[in-house]
Amino acid sequence: MQTETVTLAPFEAHHLDDALALSRAAGWPHRREDWEMIWSLSEGRVALAGDRVVGTALMTPLGDTCSAVNMIIVDESQRGRGLGRQLTTAVIELAGDRECRLTATSDGLPLYEKLGFVATHQIVRHQGFAGGVGAPEKVKWIGPDALPALKALDRAAFGADRGALYDALAKEGPFAVIRNGDNIVAFAATRFFGIGEVVGPVVAENAEQARDLIAFILSGKEGRFVRIDIPEQSGLSSLLEGWGLPHQGGVVAMARGATGGPRTPGVRTFVLASQALG
Repeated sequence: MQTETVTLAPFEAHHLDDALALSRAAGWPHRREDWEMIWSLSEGRVALAGDRVVGTALMTPLGDTCSAVNMIIVDESQRGRGLGRQLTTAVIELAGDRECRLTATSDGLPLYEKLGFVATHQIVRHQGFAGGVGAPEKVKWIGPDALPALKALDRAAFGADRGALYDALAKEGPFAVIRNGDNIVAFAATRFFGIGEVVGPVVAENAEQARDLIAFILSGKEGRFVRIDIPEQSGLSSLLEGWGLPHQGGVVAMARGATGGPRTPGVRTFVLASQALG
């Protein structure tokens, strides 16, 4: 039996429906709108068997120094042929000299290690139907005029410029903030995602601020399906479980060509925007 020829091509808008079908077959929760947001911020490659999309990979530039490698899927019929490696290598090349970050399942870990990625920490997924949570008075909603301040805080915590991501997030949902006087010192975002909603990113000076921001957002979502992805070291797992969001698995955060910064002491990322985008 002749092996079907597979070629790589730029990931274009007309590939999105096939990409969505691939992710659904893989058990991912993404809607078309979720794909569109990530794709709009990214460059990518698709694997084509004829006109059929049988693999995807994206590289999301995060300023000039960093990138997120994400949305790597290979159709079940094409697995075991090295296609995942080809797609990942192709989008690493798109990243140029940027540091590359990604999240890996246990199945993907050996491949990424061979490509030079090093595990940095665990990411824990919490999701479920939010319970009743009180809203702290110190947290307030803000408008898009505060985006420059939020971008600066995120850059300090993340170590790279994710301004384009924040422009996209501002179109998807609101931001909640904590102020010290006139200065915003911590914030959180929320938006629709998959079969429900997601909270993140959350950037704060300490776990108490992160807790208050999450509580404020969840106070308006009782009974709704909510997902929150946290670095294991954030220390928020038991709190989220108590609020009706049990631990539902996780992934390994990895980096290639990491520079180690520059991050600013005193502010941290307590919740990810998503596993795909960090």
